[in-house]
Amino acid sequence: MYKVGSLYAGVGGICRGFINAGAEVSWANEVDRHACRTYRLNFGHKLYEEDVWKLNPEELQGIDVLAGGFPCQPFSLAGYRKGFEDDRGNHFFRIMQYARALRPRVLFLENVKNLATHDKGKTYRVIEETIRAEGYAFHAKVLNTKDYGNIPHNRERIYIVAFKTEPGDSGCIADSFSFPDPVPLSRTVADIVDYEARVDGRYYYGKERSMYGQLKKYMRSPETVYQWRRKYVRENKGNVCPALTANMGTGGHNVPLVVTRHGFRKLTPRECFAFQGFPDSFRTPGDMANSHLYKQAGNSVSVPVVERIASRIIQVLEKSSFVSVRESLQAK
Repeated sequence: MYKVGSLYAGVGGICRGFINAGAEVSWANEVDRHACRTYRLNFGHKLYEEDVWKLNPEELQGIDVLAGGFPCQPFSLAGYRKGFEDDRGNHFFRIMQYARALRPRVLFLENVKNLATHDKGKTYRVIEETIRAEGYAFHAKVLNTKDYGNIPHNRERIYIVAFKTEPGDSGCIADSFSFPDPVPLSRTVADIVDYEARVDGRYYYGKERSMYGQLKKYMRSPETVYQWRRKYVRENKGNVCPALTANMGTGGHNVPLVVTRHGFRKLTPRECFAFQGFPDSFRTPGDMANSHLYKQAGNSVSVPVVERIASRIIQVLEKSSFVSVRESLQAK
């Protein structure tokens, strides 16, 4: 079984995807204490609640796959020249420091779609060139959850998969990897949102709310998810949930709304996690504020999409002569 180390793990979306694909997560890292509480409720392996800059990669258990959904920062030309010695706190270069220390066979990275055009394309160029310079074959593709995860969630993310090439490799190992094909979207918003059930009253927007008039005027369809955008209602006409965001629970921006038989209401945190593909068995702390849970769901990844990519990665490793970390240790 191939071992995974997860940086910037959040509440474990990438970890769950790799586990579902048949891998084993050896350890994970997350600095947000609220996300760590949720993570520990759902996983039993080692979680380092620590800043990636303070955690020492030399002391971590060996892994086959290094994964992470990392923050995106611009690269100055000076910073690019400094590379791994860059002292500006660039998270991508920190990930590559972990890769240098741990020497994983595979890198799996996730980020927003706009990474490809960030800083006029310079950021993406630096990322690809740096990964290739470290001896990895580079693959990247933007995948939408509704097209690749069979979940009605319009969420586009770029996924980077890189395979380490050793001296003497023919290159065919990395060449055999391909991203999964699209799958038909058979699930609907109604498969996730229970329009008949009455949820806690705090989720409803009644006549006492200042925006009630606009909700009543524009929210007509019970088949889609709307968004309240500070001053107006936005409808997602594709009958799917618009991309969930980290700030959707902090006030009046990007709030996902639905029309139910009991009135207008926002999605519950449980429904938000479901739109990210987390199973019904996924647990959250009972005493945690909803603002933290909305942030965790919005910051997470779509589990089924990660699972499908992880399955492709494992297939490539199994076809190759690559020996996993566990097999290597057992041989000794």
